[in-house]
Amino acid sequence: MFALKHVNYQNILRYPDMTIPAGVTTCICGESGSGKSTLLKLLNGVISPTEGEITYSNQTLEAYDPILLRREVLLVSQSVYLFDKSIKDNFNEYYAYRNIDALCEAGMNRYLDICSVSLPLTSMCHVLSGGERQRVFIAINLSYQPKVLMLDEPTSALDDKNATALIEHVKAYCNENQITLIIVSHDKAIAEKYADNIIELAGGVKE
Repeated sequence: MFALKHVNYQNILRYPDMTIPAGVTTCICGESGSGKSTLLKLLNGVISPTEGEITYSNQTLEAYDPILLRREVLLVSQSVYLFDKSIKDNFNEYYAYRNIDALCEAGMNRYLDICSVSLPLTSMCHVLSGGERQRVFIAINLSYQPKVLMLDEPTSALDDKNATALIEHVKAYCNENQITLIIVSHDKAIAEKYADNIIELAGGVKE
């Protein structure tokens, strides 16, 4: 799915040559400052390497329209943004922004269930806990059914039970729908349990 060769970002982060296979779950691990979050931004073209080449589906990233690439290779960052409205309204707002038909309530609830959100659609997002907001945001993004879903520390605000349920269910959904899943995680137990492929990064500077 992806291949990196001689990639260097701002002469600070130098990545080993690597490939990320399609249709499986890859976990990216490493100490703070090793370039994990930066790597995700490089993969969907939010930032560009100073040197080296990144290919996606055997084409360089420059060959793709940037907006279409970011919708196809979807990055869910650690920064969660939800409108101060209900869960249902947030689904509708994001779908309207993409100019696509809104999901029915059953569809919304399906993705909330996958992400272990047991809340009614009328729940107001500004009163949710950090972990609940994180899972609602992931549910919205998962519902777009991208070709590649990249999650940056998706379990950072979750307890062990919810973290396990989230990763287990999201991985199962991605496997069923041939979505390549890439997860940045500081939790090696999560990586060892759920990853089909693990990339360990070392070095760099603080992200």
